[in-house]
Amino acid sequence: MQLIDGKYRFDGGIDPLDLCKTYGTPLYVYDAAIMRRQYERLTQAFPYPKLHIHYACKALTNLAVMRLFRQWGAGLDCVSIEEVQLGLLAGFPAADILYTPNFAGADEYEEAVRLGVKINIDALPMLENWGLHHRDVPVCIRINPHLMAGGNEKISVGHIDSKFGISIHQLPHVLRVVESQGLRIEGLHMHTGSDILDVDVFLRGAEILFEAARKFPDLQYIDLGSGFKVPYKTDDIETDVEELGEKLSRRFTEFCAEYGRELTLMFEPGKFLVSEAGYLFARCTLVKQTTSTVFVGLNTGLNHLIRPMFYGSYHKIINVTEPQFKPRIYTVVGNICETDTFGVDRRIPEVVEGDILCFYNAGAYGWMMASNYNSRPRPAEVLLLDGKAHLIRRRESLEDLTRNQIAV
Repeated sequence: MQLIDGKYRFDGGIDPLDLCKTYGTPLYVYDAAIMRRQYERLTQAFPYPKLHIHYACKALTNLAVMRLFRQWGAGLDCVSIEEVQLGLLAGFPAADILYTPNFAGADEYEEAVRLGVKINIDALPMLENWGLHHRDVPVCIRINPHLMAGGNEKISVGHIDSKFGISIHQLPHVLRVVESQGLRIEGLHMHTGSDILDVDVFLRGAEILFEAARKFPDLQYIDLGSGFKVPYKTDDIETDVEELGEKLSRRFTEFCAEYGRELTLMFEPGKFLVSEAGYLFARCTLVKQTTSTVFVGLNTGLNHLIRPMFYGSYHKIINVTEPQFKPRIYTVVGNICETDTFGVDRRIPEVVEGDILCFYNAGAYGWMMASNYNSRPRPAEVLLLDGKAHLIRRRESLEDLTRNQIAV
């Protein structure tokens, strides 16, 4: 979305204010062109020929979005059996879906076997049980490399105290289980966190997996997870995926020569692919002056975009209605009966009641982490594709809130 002649416009001349008028607010809008740009940027960054990108759909599981990534050639990374089922509905072949749950029950794994998707095991007890029931089903193993990486502790998942993965120090135990039960290990996997800037973190993690991989002779792929940082502010720093692609492709090629055959190199980005493509539009309901603060209140809250409160994440906020007004300093808050503050001391063109404000970087974990807290419905979703706006999820209603309730 760009400011053209004093007004914000999406590619193709689509007016975001018209979208808000047509579909109401709050409103999530996704730009398919940005998603494709991010996908192609990543695939083109790696000269290694056997690269496969799996879209981490927990970032945004709307079927319309998932189908786009399938059309562009991506596989799918799923963390629940429901995501697997959605992936199949979106048309992904079972062989292109990697199921990577955490503390899921045995019944979910059984369903994954029935559906025929790739299975990633991240706990020794589950691995020990696998040979008792599904010795003929190959699996991937998720390794915890004990690397502290990510934007903050809440999104760092590869450290020593993480609940994710099997500790690299438990590899001897893993090997005993694999040998004693005759398990077929087709892949190794790791994921260290989100918002990783240092390319060397990925390279160090790769070396840890390479060392482990030498002990598994039948591998087909190595999955290095994701965690690429995207920019949140003007001139913000981001992961240099081109540098990573060049360095890792060279090292992966060397490792495959040592291993004896060419393996598939896999990544599973979510935020990198959809974060910048998403916008959340909301209407100002009130401007409130207190002794020291001017609050801009919106008709949305942590029930629709919880990341600033949950992760302390930064989202750029603009005034779409009056972008040329003189900036003032505001604290932007929501309408939920909690302290749901989106931004403190933000310079935003002067806001009056009824103005439409927009949050950037709302494509990943925005709608997906939304709730009905305070009994407020979740927003509609619109996809911009080939110069046209498509409603891909209706706004919830009171009927939706009561649909599954049972009177007694």
